[in-house]
Amino acid sequence: MTLARLAARHGVATEYSPSAGVTVSVPDAAVVAVLGALGVDATTPEAVDAALDAAERAERERLLPPTLVRRRGEDALHPPADLPPGTRLRVTTEEGAVLAGDDWERLPLGVHTVGATAPDGRAATSTLIVSPARVPGPDRRAYGLLVQLYSLLSTRSWGMGDLGDLRELAAWAGRTHGAGFVQVNPLHAGVPGAPSDPSPYRPSSRRFPDPVHLRIESVPEYAHVDPGHRDALDRILAEAAELRERVLGKGALIDRDAVWDVKRRALELVVGSVELGPGRRADYHDFLAERGRALEDHATYQALAERHGPHWRGWPEELREPRSAERAVLADPALAARVDFHCRLAWLTDRQLAEAAEAAREAGMAVGIVHDLAVGVHPEGSDAWAQQDALAAGMSVGAPPDAFNARGQDWGLPPWRPDALAAAGYAPYRGLLRELLRHAGALRIDHVMGLFRLWWVPEGSEPTEGTYVRYDADAMLAVLALEAHRAGALVIGEDLGTVEPGVREELSRRGVFGTSVLWFERDWAGSGRPVPPERWRAECVATATTHDLPPTAARLSGDHVALRHRLGLLDGDPERDRAADAAETTEWLGLFQRLGLLPEGAGDEQAEILAVHRFLLGTPARMVGVWLPDAVGDRRPQNLPGTWDEYPNWRLPIADPDGQPLTLERLTASPRVHALLRELHVRTDPEEARTGRGSARTVPPGARPV
Repeated sequence: MTLARLAARHGVATEYSPSAGVTVSVPDAAVVAVLGALGVDATTPEAVDAALDAAERAERERLLPPTLVRRRGEDALHPPADLPPGTRLRVTTEEGAVLAGDDWERLPLGVHTVGATAPDGRAATSTLIVSPARVPGPDRRAYGLLVQLYSLLSTRSWGMGDLGDLRELAAWAGRTHGAGFVQVNPLHAGVPGAPSDPSPYRPSSRRFPDPVHLRIESVPEYAHVDPGHRDALDRILAEAAELRERVLGKGALIDRDAVWDVKRRALELVVGSVELGPGRRADYHDFLAERGRALEDHATYQALAERHGPHWRGWPEELREPRSAERAVLADPALAARVDFHCRLAWLTDRQLAEAAEAAREAGMAVGIVHDLAVGVHPEGSDAWAQQDALAAGMSVGAPPDAFNARGQDWGLPPWRPDALAAAGYAPYRGLLRELLRHAGALRIDHVMGLFRLWWVPEGSEPTEGTYVRYDADAMLAVLALEAHRAGALVIGEDLGTVEPGVREELSRRGVFGTSVLWFERDWAGSGRPVPPERWRAECVATATTHDLPPTAARLSGDHVALRHRLGLLDGDPERDRAADAAETTEWLGLFQRLGLLPEGAGDEQAEILAVHRFLLGTPARMVGVWLPDAVGDRRPQNLPGTWDEYPNWRLPIADPDGQPLTLERLTASPRVHALLRELHVRTDPEEARTGRGSARTVPPGARPV
């Protein structure tokens, strides 16, 4: 009982409910391990008593919590009500203005500092976050494209899609078909070294992008490479062309490591042989000043990883902590040069991200580029090294057992400590959001339920032996609303799977959109039948599939069931599973026909995919997403959960129904793509529907079937 009281004080669950009416007790060992990761000793009954006594005493003696949250426009802005009489308050705004006393109504939006002095001499300071009540919403309904950027190769790509391809896709989709957004996978920096983890959802750093996404020829200094280095550059270009041809013409998988090898050598040549002009140098120095220590730490990690390998826990002891590593860099000119090199790459990538965002705006996109925030970081990566105090050592984020996975899940990502976030005024979280939102029209948050609680798995334990740890969702959402407001960006939460009661409602109240996938929208609490379009929620991105699910063509044909059986992911009777899947698909197609979205007798795949998207357009969803591979009938999932080497996750280019890779140029010339996007444009743009504007450009000259 005492252990449960101690755990509750620190937000650690001792039981949970995987489904309605079911309660599961958490093993004491898991509770003790998680408390230990939070700096609380609960290893013996005496330690538990002492820790509980210390926590209760600290609560009684505390003047202010480490972070306070107030929302403008929702409640009156007021100081804490439980302060001792006579306590003096002083607020310093983030702009440096000082407000004394109880007059908080004049406080602007922002992150401020509150000081309190009690009559008995006790003093405390706290971070005060004043946020809007909600994140911004869209001005109008929009549809957009969902794509894994690496999979979108053009005839200019170096073996995988890049930011130049993103810029071209956004400009084409916005100008030609009135698309309102393009959503991409996380572009976070990957863990260096080969072989690397190809998953964009287990990055080294979530705060800084990966320079593997650079379009090398678009770096301004590229054009000024000294003639003496042109031969070397030409050889690199030939290697890049071969990488591209292997993927597009020879059926090879995307090889991120090989792409980075040629790009790194090209960048070393460009950066090492071309001086920055005065204006570019000033821009670079501004970038360094704005990013400050966070960028220095990331670049230092990158440089040290080149010398000692990416696993920082195995580095020489003096390099395992950022501040002591900083001293080592100052004493080593060669290392300092590599740190500057990696700072330069971060700057170049940031500027190309800005160019892609600008292309989307100029194309008239209502939202623009939607970036993706992974749920966590690799335990041996840059962020884990630089933010050791904010992350829970020896813990991993995952999921408890459920109806789909009886063993639970361990994602191998160290979680943030909620106590450390609060003590820091949520600075690590604020900095992360601010960086990602710089060039985003919207931000998708993977596993958005993690703003409320996360399943922690102690190192060496099975996922079943973890427990939930609660975060201050009020503060997490306030920071999110503030940073989204500053950026003028929307927020989309990936809220699929098991969701705690009340979470979707609170996210909606704060203006965070959800994610609704067609095949999951059934009346699970009642008939089990497909939910009709008018009963879908409005504040969501409605889509047919995601990167973790089968493409629509594979869903309609049943190919995804055969694939999962072939890889041993299903252990039932193949024919029975295929029949059950076909029955579900037939039920959806029947609904489409009754609604007049699919002509009677139309049994071809292209017509059915069009009907799927007509259905999505018939819902009140403010945003409708088109999985770009669906537009060309690609049957292969980009990621198949539960597999590693058995399936080429995160390494497939977009392809036609026969599996032949398609370039960006061929894809955008496809009559099939134009027919689908034309339908979406007309149904989301009232002016287009009224006037038929743009009908002459439905299929451009030279378009070829796909």
